[in-house]
Amino acid sequence: MVGLLIVACEIGFWLFILVGLTLRYVFRQKKWGAFFLICTPILDLILLAATYLDLRQGAVASVIHGLAAVYIGVSLAFGHQMVKWADVRFAYRFAGGPKPKERPKYGKERSVYEIVGWTRHLVSYVIGAGLLFGLSYLIQAPERTEALIQLARVWGMVLGIDFVISISYVIWPKKHPQNIAS
Repeated sequence: MVGLLIVACEIGFWLFILVGLTLRYVFRQKKWGAFFLICTPILDLILLAATYLDLRQGAVASVIHGLAAVYIGVSLAFGHQMVKWADVRFAYRFAGGPKPKERPKYGKERSVYEIVGWTRHLVSYVIGAGLLFGLSYLIQAPERTEALIQLARVWGMVLGIDFVISISYVIWPKKHPQNIAS
């Protein structure tokens, strides 16, 4: 059940964004557009409550339950950025807005981009791992919530790998091809 709810929440997230941006730019209904965009965090609360209730009713935690916490962490840390990304493209396509900027490919700009991305990943980890440990604590049944703790550990390793990759762009910034010949 929780797995399907995660999929439904992800679909709902993008539907709320699509409806909100369509109302904002195509139909010029800024208030209604904002309403739908603001509704996206409600999906996170629904998912968190459903996961908690499922575990509270005796379900043994699985990776799927853990993914609910991961989804919420990523949604909260990256959600605004994803909405902004979609907003800029909608504004360009339907409202004559400026052409969206591409992500930086070289130099200091790329380094900053990578570190900001890693920082968002760190924030999502703190939120998601906090939820994983919090759910485990609230359920008070370590034998049923071990999968949650294990997922937090694996995610921590992924975060470490992401840090090494991101910091490599700071230590060895990729040079623009025009600057290599110089």
